[in-house]
Amino acid sequence: MKKFFLVVLSAAPFFVCAQTAVSDTSAIDEILIKENRLQIPFKKTTRNIEILSKEEIAKLPARSINEVLSFLNGVDVRQRGPFGTQADVSVDGGSFDQTLILLNGVKISDPQTGHHSMNIPIPLDAIERIEVLRGPAARIYGINALTGAINIITKDVDSNSIIAHAYAGTSFKDVEPEEGRSGIYFGNGYQLGGTLKKENQTHQLYASHEFSNGQRYNSASKNTKLYYEGNVNLNELNKISSSVGYIYNDFGANGYYAAPNDKEAQEIVETLLATISSTHQLSPNFYLSPRISNRYNEDDYRYIRTNLDLYRSLHYNNVFSMELNSRYETGFGDFGLGIESRFENIASNNMGAHDRKNYGAYTEFRTEKINNLLLNVGAYINYNTQYGWQVFPGIDLGYMLSDDWKLMANVGSSQRIPTFTDLYIQQSSIGNPDLVSENAWQAESAISYSKNNFQVQAGYFYRDISDFIDWINTVGTTYQSMNVGNNKIHGINTSFKYKFSTNDYTHYSINLGYNYLKPSVVERTGDFISRYVAENLKHQAILNLSFQYKNLLLSTANRYNERASSTEYFLSDFRAGYTFSNFHVYADVQNIFDVTYIESGAVPMPGIWTNIGVKYNLRGL
Repeated sequence: MKKFFLVVLSAAPFFVCAQTAVSDTSAIDEILIKENRLQIPFKKTTRNIEILSKEEIAKLPARSINEVLSFLNGVDVRQRGPFGTQADVSVDGGSFDQTLILLNGVKISDPQTGHHSMNIPIPLDAIERIEVLRGPAARIYGINALTGAINIITKDVDSNSIIAHAYAGTSFKDVEPEEGRSGIYFGNGYQLGGTLKKENQTHQLYASHEFSNGQRYNSASKNTKLYYEGNVNLNELNKISSSVGYIYNDFGANGYYAAPNDKEAQEIVETLLATISSTHQLSPNFYLSPRISNRYNEDDYRYIRTNLDLYRSLHYNNVFSMELNSRYETGFGDFGLGIESRFENIASNNMGAHDRKNYGAYTEFRTEKINNLLLNVGAYINYNTQYGWQVFPGIDLGYMLSDDWKLMANVGSSQRIPTFTDLYIQQSSIGNPDLVSENAWQAESAISYSKNNFQVQAGYFYRDISDFIDWINTVGTTYQSMNVGNNKIHGINTSFKYKFSTNDYTHYSINLGYNYLKPSVVERTGDFISRYVAENLKHQAILNLSFQYKNLLLSTANRYNERASSTEYFLSDFRAGYTFSNFHVYADVQNIFDVTYIESGAVPMPGIWTNIGVKYNLRGL
């Protein structure tokens, strides 16, 4: 097999940016939602957007991005193993291939399979905030943002610093017997980073490594991450940003894809991504932002880890993208214009060699000049070499009942083209090269209240996906990908956030959310087993609480999930932490009630788990 490799280039925050660092949730209204072209204050957005700040992340009993996302309203994280080895992430009842993942605005979703889209090479300590845009986002991002987009934004550098973080945990339970290991199930990790700020430039560099000996036979894992980001201000009107990231994951894949026959499976995944972008203010009203990015991924799946000649699959895929975004501000509203191209290819001993090209152009207009009305309207025109021309229009409306109360309504369309796995895989599951793309319409209405430290929102949406792609197993056959008809979902989502203080030393916060989904699939007949539809969430409830007194932190994070298959589980986690000088020490207890549950595949997740860690942050060097 001939390997190909393309050097990659990564970017600056593009989806949501802040004029200044957000020190707490009271400053959330200051954040500017930058929907690819236009800058929109959070308080005046007309979309269902949830923001998780770095302060909120620090309070959660979590060590990985996957775990953090599981505490967000409407987000369904289905992990195949702990310690971030692999996770499928979806929004509002969609499949994991229907949610677009971004890092600093750069699309990093994997064209081979969404199973690898969460290969993100940054530690939690490097994250400024996480943005979740729910609903169709094709007008903003083009293809593959069918049910929403999740954008992970790295921190802005405001000083010179050294950052270190080490942690270790165990279930105090014996691992399953396996050659070369014995004793209790444990895991550990460390992160090391630093930031450098000069007059006209900033730099940040992070390295991290995690290891677990596995809670069951052939489930050990190790992963290594490296990430660099630099920003240079040429002058007040011109800036350049660049980043490079690398991740190496090696894990036992027992039960991941073909249980119970894959007991000896192993998988090694490597991802390299990079971006270079710039922003230019060409006049008082005109802004231009070009960007080039590249993502390269290697997937080595070994069905029998001791016999590499039997059913081994080697996949190498690459995505090269170019974008040119612009914004023009006028007295009656702002215009956004842009073009982009995306080139995807794969070379695989299992799927063969394939490539496809995608070209898009988009425009939108936003105004606040109509009495109390917020209007955002636009369209994305797309051409794909496999699926031809398509247009995705959308309109968002908001009506300000007062400075704090707002009514919202939006209608939009979106698309998801099949992955290379959907089309060409020839393994325990069979692809279908005759698949057509999924297309969706969604309408949503909501009411929200936001003032200082208090936010509440309630909404309803209806989504209709045509040519829904599912993996179907009829009696006595293997799973095969098919366009199975229309997938319709009615959804209700609610959220409540409140942060308050009783004095200068005592602070409380509460985050409560509930989501209800009613999915249905039409135009499908016969006896079959569905891989995805039956596993959609039906009920989801989240309750996160925190208490802080001076340097002491106590927090708990709780979530209840019930799927359409009636599978349900309740998980409760707890963190206690204390800060002194430049150190922060903490102890976590996860899955306090020792619940037995499976999120994906045939991989049972760990029971009760205890973790201790220490962080060191030296600033102002």
